[in-house]
Amino acid sequence: MKTNKITLWVLIALVLGITVGYFCHANITDAKQLKDVAGYFSILTDVFLRLIKMIIAPLVMSTLVHGIASSDSRSVGRVGLKAMAWFLCASLVSLFLGLFFANLLQPGVGYNLPLPDVTATSGVKASALNLKDFITHMFPTSFFDAMSKNEVLQVVVFSVFFGVGIITYKGEKPTFLIKGLEELSNIMLRITNIVMMFAPLGVFGAVASTVTTEGLGVLTVYAKFMGSFYLALLTLWILMISGGYAFVGRKIFALLKMIRMPLMLGFATASSEAAYPQLLEQLERFGIKEKISGFVLPLGYSFNLDGSIMYTSFAALFISQVFHVNLTLTQQITMLLILLVTSKGIAGVPRASLVVVAAVLPMFNLPDAGILLILGIDHFLDMGRTATNVLGNAIATTVVAGSEGEIDREAAMQNPVLAEDRV
Repeated sequence: MKTNKITLWVLIALVLGITVGYFCHANITDAKQLKDVAGYFSILTDVFLRLIKMIIAPLVMSTLVHGIASSDSRSVGRVGLKAMAWFLCASLVSLFLGLFFANLLQPGVGYNLPLPDVTATSGVKASALNLKDFITHMFPTSFFDAMSKNEVLQVVVFSVFFGVGIITYKGEKPTFLIKGLEELSNIMLRITNIVMMFAPLGVFGAVASTVTTEGLGVLTVYAKFMGSFYLALLTLWILMISGGYAFVGRKIFALLKMIRMPLMLGFATASSEAAYPQLLEQLERFGIKEKISGFVLPLGYSFNLDGSIMYTSFAALFISQVFHVNLTLTQQITMLLILLVTSKGIAGVPRASLVVVAAVLPMFNLPDAGILLILGIDHFLDMGRTATNVLGNAIATTVVAGSEGEIDREAAMQNPVLAEDRV
């Protein structure tokens, strides 16, 4: 199925999901029945995401190890430092934009809905965010355990050690093993092509389930908040694209065209994982060599979640405005620095952005119940956050590849696995 055809079907599925979900929400009055119907729709999404998850771990491992084994230890260290430097700068910009637009647009001022009791609990466990646990969790106790649980960061850590072990091996280079890993990554990309044929069903199920449960009326109630946040995301997109243009020139526009499908998938399903295999394939089709894309992209999925990071500062200030708690400039800068550190531990944490916000609120005498205000629309916000995360990682990988001179579009199109215009 051609890329443009699958993109069209995803768009149709998106519109159809909104239509069917709205019809169900408007015509079913029983809350339990609504939940049951939404559950049936979500089966499609759950199956699609499970198919995606079965690909990610072996795809990350094979591409990353093969990329490192095809390089040398000095270039691996240099690429890693460049990637982390970009991630840090992107995180700072994202957090600052969240604070800037929350102060500028004041989305929490004039909020006219009844506030939750300050003693109410959101159900979001801030204890899930712990820097000590995050650091120790980075290192797998077992490679097979990390693979079975799709712990991408743990798979990355093991793969880096494995790849470095290959390039520093004193004996004859294990070319058979390296070739096998290359073939494994090619096979996983083939499987990706097959799995992506189910993408429209996954998108339909995700959207229909959410709209059935929440309806579209909630969007009007939170119109100011959502509009302000999406304006902030749009500004971040412009800055990221401008940053990419500064490093790779007009190639950045070709990149945007090629990653439209992963962006749409991430937006519609609110899952970065759903977009990962397609994003990796499109980056390689764009001409980024596997040793860069297979290394930087998994790191980005763990440390470079620009949309999610922006949301943490934006949502925290929104809650402070709703509860009429004025934060001074010094407090806001302190919050920004705290969020910069704590946000690096959100990889693999369920409802990661909300967990970070819930952890920060008590530090500034803000009630945890504030999370309840945004739970109902969090999925709609997560759609924008996820698409931004996908874009940020695509641009980060492209910038690092460009700085290393590792973008070769002509060679990529000669690859028999990537030459076919398939998803």
